Parts: sequence; structure tokens; C-alpha cells
Amino acid sequence: MSSPALTQEPVYVYEKPVRLWHWVNALALVVLAVTGYLIGNPPVVTGGEASDHYLFGYIRFIHFSAGYVLAIGLIGRAYWALVGNQYSRQLFVPEVYRKAYWKGVFHEILWYLFLVSEPRKHVGHNPLAGLAIFLFFVLGSLFMIVTGFALYGQGLGEGSWADRLFGWVIPLLGGSQSAHSWHHLGMWYLVIFMMMHIYIVIREQYVSRQAMVSTMIDGWRTWKDDRP
Repeated sequence: MSSPALTQEPVYVYEKPVRLWHWVNALALVVLAVTGYLIGNPPVVTGGEASDHYLFGYIRFIHFSAGYVLAIGLIGRAYWALVGNQYSRQLFVPEVYRKAYWKGVFHEILWYLFLVSEPRKHVGHNPLAGLAIFLFFVLGSLFMIVTGFALYGQGLGEGSWADRLFGWVIPLLGGSQSAHSWHHLGMWYLVIFMMMHIYIVIREQYVSRQAMVSTMIDGWRTWKDDRP
């Protein structure tokens, strides 16, 4: 839950499917960001027959493959939120309807700004982290999946499954070029989130009162002190 932890015993927070999804998803996002950047700024290949240079084709293939991994993984993660433990639902359902949740968000903001002397303990995501993950990762990934498959449908052709399911996105965003621009901006939205996420996890690993990195490796949340 998002409320401060009262237990001093280790808690099994992240189940195996969640941990596997986390690391596979992280790899997919890195691959998508790198190949997406190269698609927007294609490398120049000169010399020889065109058939000898399929570099850009490989880049696009890797990008599309990683896009499938991201989309299928998010669907699987949504399923596990329904059948997994209580912490598996935090990714999709930040507790914004609770007054105490917003107090927790404010406290975490002060903590990250070094304006309070001591952090609180949290079994799952702290309130600010849960809200940021939902706004940046969940909504950002959904936007990238929808716009990505819409652009993919243009390559597959009119009437393809991607065109039928996502073709409506292109005119909604103002045309193909505009959709490409929005998709590119969405990439940087996720890249900024990943940079913030990595920094905060490493920071909290050393200055918070609970384990961070090891929790996403073995699933167990352990504590650094005996106080609640």
C-alpha cells in the first residue's frame, strides 16, 4: 500500500512475473529509445550497391520488435495487476482518492528536496513515486503504443490490422508528419522518466530506510532500521 510501513519484517512485494516484466520492459524501452532516435536521425551509408546496405531496415525491424514487446508486456502486466498481490495494482491505480495519499506526496516532495530530515518507510511505491510512474510510464507508454502502431499501420498499408485499429490516430494528431513529431516527443517524455527513475532509485538505495534495488531482484522489501 502507499501508506507508511508499520511492519519491521521483510515483505514479499514484487512477484516473479512483475520482476521479469520490469527488466524486460526496461530493456525494451532502451532499445526503442536508441532505435527511435536513429530512425529520426538516420545514419548515412555510402558506397556500394544499395542491396549491400540494409542497416536502416535492421534498425526499423528492431524498433518494431521492441514495440511489440512493450505492448504485449503492458497487457500482461495489466493482467497480473488483476491476479497478483495487492502491490501489483499500484502501477495502474494510484490512490489519489485518499487525502492521506496527497499528504504522502507532499512529504515525499519535501524529502526529495532535502527539506525534511527523515524519510518514511513504504512497503510498495511511495505516493509520489506511484503517481509519477502512472503519469509518466503508464500514460506515456500507452501514448507511444497507440501512436507507434498508427505509424506502423501506414507502412503495412491501408486495411491492415494496425491501420484498422489505430489509423484514426493519424488524422486526430493532424496528419502523418505531426504524428511522427508527437511520437518523437513521447520518446523524450519516457527518456526523461527513465533518467529520473534511475537517479531516484539509486539515491533511495543509499539514503532511504528500505532496500530498493534488491527488492526488484528478489522481490523482498527489507528495512535498514527497527523503527516504524
